[in-house]
Amino acid sequence: MTATYFLKQLEEQDAMRHERVKARNLTIGELAERTGLSVPTIRFYEEICLIPKAERTEGGRRTYAASDAKLLIFIRRCRDFGFPVEQVRDLISLSISRDRNCFEARDLANGHLGSVREKIAEMKELERSLAEFVERCDIECAGGPAAECIILEDLADESRCCRPD
Repeated sequence: MTATYFLKQLEEQDAMRHERVKARNLTIGELAERTGLSVPTIRFYEEICLIPKAERTEGGRRTYAASDAKLLIFIRRCRDFGFPVEQVRDLISLSISRDRNCFEARDLANGHLGSVREKIAEMKELERSLAEFVERCDIECAGGPAAECIILEDLADESRCCRPD
């Protein structure tokens, strides 16, 4: 093989890379705007391999395609619903699989629904406790010295702290 052959191969590879980069015509800023994500978030998703590494221009700038925007919108929606990153990975995998059953997606969503319901129950308990604080303050000490506020006393009460679940 001659040096001319290798030069020709390198030129062809460079031309193919140039065409791939040209097809990926979104900058990271444009991608962020299109997807509603921040630039650091997109970089983070790339760093943790949630999205593929971006192609780079000759100047080293990241370039993205419309398919990257679609994937990031999918990820953003998963995160909006509170799915943890590892479950988002699973959902991405399911979204491109023809061999796996949609019950897997349903089971992931159902498991997450259980977690959300637990959090709602915890938030309702928190709401009840805070409402009780406010009501007790209105009845017992409203307008008095802050150091004697029932809310602050209750927050400092060790007997109310760290109860086992």
